[in-house]
Amino acid sequence: MEDGYGQFCTVARASEILCERWTPLVLRELLCGSKRFNDLHRGVPRMSTSLLSQRLRHLEEAGVVRRSAHGKVWEYGLTEAGEALRPIVMALGHWGACWIGSRLHDDQLDAGLLMWDVRRFVHLTEFPPRPVVIHFSFRDARPGEREWWLLVEQGIADLCRDDPGRDPCLVVDASVRALTDIWSGERSPQDVLQSGELRVLGAPTDAQQLWHWLGTSAFAITRRQALQAARRAPD
Repeated sequence: MEDGYGQFCTVARASEILCERWTPLVLRELLCGSKRFNDLHRGVPRMSTSLLSQRLRHLEEAGVVRRSAHGKVWEYGLTEAGEALRPIVMALGHWGACWIGSRLHDDQLDAGLLMWDVRRFVHLTEFPPRPVVIHFSFRDARPGEREWWLLVEQGIADLCRDDPGRDPCLVVDASVRALTDIWSGERSPQDVLQSGELRVLGAPTDAQQLWHWLGTSAFAITRRQALQAARRAPD
C-alpha cells in the first residue's frame, strides 16, 4: 500500500504488498498462466495499463514476480514466493463463491472477461479430434464485445473477436448474465436454456457436448454447494 500500516505484524506487512487495489486480480492472472503484459491486461480490462505496470513493478520489488526478456517481449512469472500465494488466492475465490456469490449487478457483467476466462479453462481433452468453432453472440454486451469465436484445434484454444472465416459447429445466443450464471455455478445450463435466456444452435450431438467442452469456473462447484446447502436449510 502507498502508506504502510507501521506494524511489525506479518499480516500487516503482507497486506502492504498484496492488498493494494487490483493486486489480487493481477496475481490471479499470473496464477492462471498469463505471462505477457497484454494477456495480463485482458484479464483486468478495467485497469489502466500504467497502473498495471506499477503493480507489476511493486510485486517484482517485493520478490513475488520476476520479469524476463523473450526476444523483444517481456514476460512475467511468479517466484517461489508468488507461487506460494496460490492456495491463498484460491481460498479467497472459494470464500466469495460461498458467501457473496448471489446475483451480479449489471455493472459487474463483462463479456470480454467472461470469454477470456472460458478460453483458458475449456476442457481441451473433452473436444473431438476435429477442429471445433463455437460462435458466441451476446444480445446485450457492450459494442465491440457482442461477437466472439472460440476455436479449438490440435489441443489449443484460441479466442477471436473477428470472424475467423470458418463455419461454426455451434452458435451460442445468450445474454451476458445467462452465460455468466452458468459459468459461475449460479444456475444450471438446463435452467437457463428453459428460460430462453440462452439458445444453442447446431448439431444436436455437439449441443449435448457443449457444457462438457466448456466446463465452468474454478469456483463454480463451491457456488453450487452453497446454493444446495441454502435450499436444505430450514426456514
